[in-house]
Amino acid sequence: MSYGIPSAEPSAQVPVCPRHPDRPSYVRCQRCGRPACPDCQRAAAVGFQCVDCVNETRRTTPEVRTVYGGAVATGRPMVTFAIIAVCAVLQVLQFLIPNEGVYRALAFANVFAVPRFEQFEPWRMLTAAFLHSPDNLLHLFLNMYTLWIFGQALEPVLGRLRFLALYLISAIGGSVGYLLLAPLITPGPQNGVVGASGAIFGLFGAMLLVQRQRGGDTRQLWVLIAINGVIGFLVPQIAWQAHLGGLITGGLCAAVLAYTPRGARQGLIQAAGLAAVVVLILALAWVRVTL
Repeated sequence: MSYGIPSAEPSAQVPVCPRHPDRPSYVRCQRCGRPACPDCQRAAAVGFQCVDCVNETRRTTPEVRTVYGGAVATGRPMVTFAIIAVCAVLQVLQFLIPNEGVYRALAFANVFAVPRFEQFEPWRMLTAAFLHSPDNLLHLFLNMYTLWIFGQALEPVLGRLRFLALYLISAIGGSVGYLLLAPLITPGPQNGVVGASGAIFGLFGAMLLVQRQRGGDTRQLWVLIAINGVIGFLVPQIAWQAHLGGLITGGLCAAVLAYTPRGARQGLIQAAGLAAVVVLILALAWVRVTL
């Protein structure tokens, strides 16, 4: 029997992060139990989880959606704020860029070939909705304030992507309404049509239909629409035609979003319906231009 010096116990292996083997990691994932370095730790309800478990949870957890099929987005209405920011930036650029450069590039007119715009350019039917006259800051303020009010109500209900589609299509619908119903503009300085009013009226129409579909009281909305409609006829240099076009287009878009049955194909059917609205209003514009 040997009575030599006893050998030391083998030291426990230092745990390392699976993603970063060069980093000792003494914190373990609460879900899978693997070590996770600080860069791979994600705060959980209790302790931490590794980034792999968090990603797996996201993949396997059904996405929460609104009743209209949009992804639920908490926090601020980012699409609404983004639209307001774009309009504000373009307003500032009109003061900084000489010779009405921004106005000439973005404004819309229901003329087909004049020195002012040279030719009918369909993209102006959308870009004009982000531009406001530099001589009328009140117009910009009122439109953006109304957008902020209705955006906070509609964007969370519809979802950000659907709300953006509603706004953009309504903006085009407002321009098409002006194209169809207004007399041809006489060429000259500042004779284009600008402003977000058509898109704003699209939000009016959408809110009216959504409220009605959800069983809410719509009397105040009818009064608001009526007052703004009358103002369009009484105050000069207000394009009531764009208001009407935006209102009808917004109502059509909201009908597609609100009355599509819920199910696996809800998003696909809604996309097809919104595309049909776009095709319809562009077809009306094409007929008007080619007459």
